[in-house]
Amino acid sequence: MIELKNISIVSGSFALRDVSLSLQHGEYVALMGRTGQGKTTILEAIAGLRMVTSGDILMDGRNVTRLAPAERGVGYVPQDLALFPTMTVRENVGFALKVRGVAKAERDARVHDVAEWLGISRLLDRRVTMLSGGEAQRTALGRALSFKPKVLLLDEPFSALDDETRQEMHALMVSVRTHTGVTVLHVTHNRAEATALADRVIQLEAGAIQ
Repeated sequence: MIELKNISIVSGSFALRDVSLSLQHGEYVALMGRTGQGKTTILEAIAGLRMVTSGDILMDGRNVTRLAPAERGVGYVPQDLALFPTMTVRENVGFALKVRGVAKAERDARVHDVAEWLGISRLLDRRVTMLSGGEAQRTALGRALSFKPKVLLLDEPFSALDDETRQEMHALMVSVRTHTGVTVLHVTHNRAEATALADRVIQLEAGAIQ
């Protein structure tokens, strides 16, 4: 499903060299490693937000290395969520559909469906600046899943949450996976979280996959 073949990314003094990994269709993989090892850089490369210096990124056998982010079919939840503060929850969840040219009626229906199963229907007309941490996480997840991506990338999405809310989000991720069958690459520093959610845990160390 996802294959990184000898990916190298060089930016100033930072370098990842000849990184290779693969994820099968529907697999949930946790990516771990110390701060500064390049975990976020790998997610950004897969999403198309960072260009690779060399190597190839394949999805379903298709080389997407030079494609624009919107052409890759990848949903991405960054660590800071990157929600649009001037928009409502409805507008944030529907944003990826809007930029892809989805008609308003279809967009509204999809936002409604996503909000229903993520439990944020009552929040749709609320500004995101008025959300709790868990509500913001659900909104960011809804935006990433709204256009039915084949791949979901999560960058330490639950690190700032309290224990109770984190457990709720873990349960939600199990539901998301069952509901969508999406392939997930999840960066985390939490070993218990990785063990609870992932089929497989891989370690990035000294610029290489262990």
